[in-house]
Amino acid sequence: MERHCDVLIVGGGLNGPALALALASGGLSSVVIDAQPRARRAAPEFDGRAYALALSSRRMLAALGLWRDLAAQAQAINDIKISDGRAGEGAAPWHLHFDRNEIDEGPMGHFLEDRYLRGALLDAIDGSDLIEHRSETEAVAQAPGPGGIAVTLGDGSRLGAALLVGCDGRGSRVAARAGIARLGWEYRQSALVCAVEHELPHHGIAHQFFMPPGPLAILPLPGNRSSIVWTEARDRAAVIAGLGPEAYLAELRPRFGDFLGDIRLAGARFGYPLGLSLAESFAAERVALAGDAAHGIHPLAGQGLNLGLRDVAALAEVLVEAHRRGLDVGAPDVLAGYQRWRRFDTAMLVAATDGLNRLFSNDNPLLRLGRDLGLGLVNRLPALRRGLIREAAGLAGDLPKLLLGRPI
Repeated sequence: MERHCDVLIVGGGLNGPALALALASGGLSSVVIDAQPRARRAAPEFDGRAYALALSSRRMLAALGLWRDLAAQAQAINDIKISDGRAGEGAAPWHLHFDRNEIDEGPMGHFLEDRYLRGALLDAIDGSDLIEHRSETEAVAQAPGPGGIAVTLGDGSRLGAALLVGCDGRGSRVAARAGIARLGWEYRQSALVCAVEHELPHHGIAHQFFMPPGPLAILPLPGNRSSIVWTEARDRAAVIAGLGPEAYLAELRPRFGDFLGDIRLAGARFGYPLGLSLAESFAAERVALAGDAAHGIHPLAGQGLNLGLRDVAALAEVLVEAHRRGLDVGAPDVLAGYQRWRRFDTAMLVAATDGLNRLFSNDNPLLRLGRDLGLGLVNRLPALRRGLIREAAGLAGDLPKLLLGRPI
């Protein structure tokens, strides 16, 4: 089999280019196969999409040489406030408060617009001699074998490599062709995503309000702007999504409250159905999965991208170390090492987000009293609270080198 690179990566969103850069930092070559048209640098206008980057993810971007230019566009997370409530009534008196000053490492993370992060990743892969980016093309077939894996593209051309990595989302065709089944279910909820401008400063405080239909996250962006991830029952969300801007704001305002003054929309609005999706295995013959191709979780903890970047950092480290030892990076024992490293951590976060969504997305008075008392109790236990802050910052567990800010 003719080899064109060490690793073929299907998916040109965020995790795919990040993996290519991480592999290149350790001397491995890759081809990123991207079904989307080739984007060029950061879009001139904000489109409403933004991400929560944990401290560990920020360290990874720094280790890959990206953070220096991104830092000026990012908003530090100084505090996180979590509370229960109902629309129009404000937050319950018991709440949980995460303060950046309770850990030595600094801000728990940053919020960053999609256009800046995506643009930085694409610019970086364009500048690497070890990465080829093929856009507007799809992988339509894959054939693993003892010496590597061949991938057929939509135009009929074939590429060969030691390993194929699926970074192609929850409906991963790479996983399906590899025979990897998925577990999961729908939540009968949808997320409404937008950004707002507001009169008063947010001071870098992120808010998570748990309401009966689902959580509302208010996430600070640079300036007097915040990103909104608003969960509603699916039927109701469809109605709200179809409203005009003023009617949409009229629905949002009683949920948002007036603590930041009046609000107005900034950028586009999005919506997508919510569900849980977990691949039964993160690896198969000559195939590995990362990001949403391996797992899709509820957005209530804002950990989706961070979880994907943990996959990327772990997989890159496993592959680079195997390469340095002269091993076949697509060998079963190499991929088994990646599976062991990431499977348990992922399963625990999937279970936690699923359980929290079920616990808080209801208006049962007994459950509401219990969860409010629980939030208040945790807030009064400094050691437990600091542990949760470190979890939110991505500092807990067996971290790959990139997440520690170190090169592979």
